[in-house]
Amino acid sequence: MTKRFYPPQLVVPTRLTTLAQTAFGAAIALNLWVNPSLAGDPFRNSEPHQIGDQTEAGFKAIFQQGNYPAAERYLQQAISKEPNEPLAYAMKASLAYGNKDWAKLDTYSQKTLESGQKLIPNDPLRGNLYTAVGHFLEGALILTREGTVNGVPQAFGRLRQVYEYLDKAEAISANDPELNLIKGYMDLLLAVNLPFASPDQAIGRLEKNAAPGYLVDRGIALAYRDLKRYPQALEYVNRAIKSTSDNPEIYYLKAQILKNLGQKEKSQQMIQEAIANFDKALTKKSQLPGDLVKQIESERKNAVSLSNAG
Repeated sequence: MTKRFYPPQLVVPTRLTTLAQTAFGAAIALNLWVNPSLAGDPFRNSEPHQIGDQTEAGFKAIFQQGNYPAAERYLQQAISKEPNEPLAYAMKASLAYGNKDWAKLDTYSQKTLESGQKLIPNDPLRGNLYTAVGHFLEGALILTREGTVNGVPQAFGRLRQVYEYLDKAEAISANDPELNLIKGYMDLLLAVNLPFASPDQAIGRLEKNAAPGYLVDRGIALAYRDLKRYPQALEYVNRAIKSTSDNPEIYYLKAQILKNLGQKEKSQQMIQEAIANFDKALTKKSQLPGDLVKQIESERKNAVSLSNAG
């Protein structure tokens, strides 16, 4: 299997910390369309792995409903009742990152790594996968604390370990949907930001083997947004909205895409539609993190300025 070891000068440090939020806030996910008989492993329609009901509920609160306070409550219960489940700790680390709580990010990154390592004897696929996730989160924390000058060499060492354990998981089950979702998000973000990498190959990985479908669509929409391929981004975000219509973050993403496309095409209609989607996201601002609400409000204000200027 080809290992992906990137020279430090080619890894965009700020993008690695962004990846901690996107890849492990969105990619570490459970399938929301699960058959009830497979509750606890919403990734797989066959050969399920036991994950835990509280962990699953925490995930749904974030990614189906965009309800972060509810997610915090479920994940606290998960840590108490399902203490060996690394996904719960990974999501807690992601929430800590979003809140800029570096002490909690440190704690839950370590817990993710430790629980992943402990899981390897009983579930080597997921154990290796979440050992990789733990190393990734710790690398992001190093960059956050040490800065780009001092942190890159250490973070690069972590990145090598991330792909070492991902390769071990892939050797066990190359087509596993949970593995491909997480690895697909990683590869996609690197491909968007590194000149030699192919975003189309990363997109193909997500579309072919990853699950759940709505997170595949959301990830591809994010990638096309960053690649400035706005019509494709709009297509995929609309697909994601069909299956997660209660999540305000999806409307925020659609608003961003419409605003950028409206600017590019000088379309006041699209900018007005963008404002409407910002407003739709803000109708549920009480369940979103405060910093995210401020960001949405700032971008909405910018869209209004564009509208008035036109």
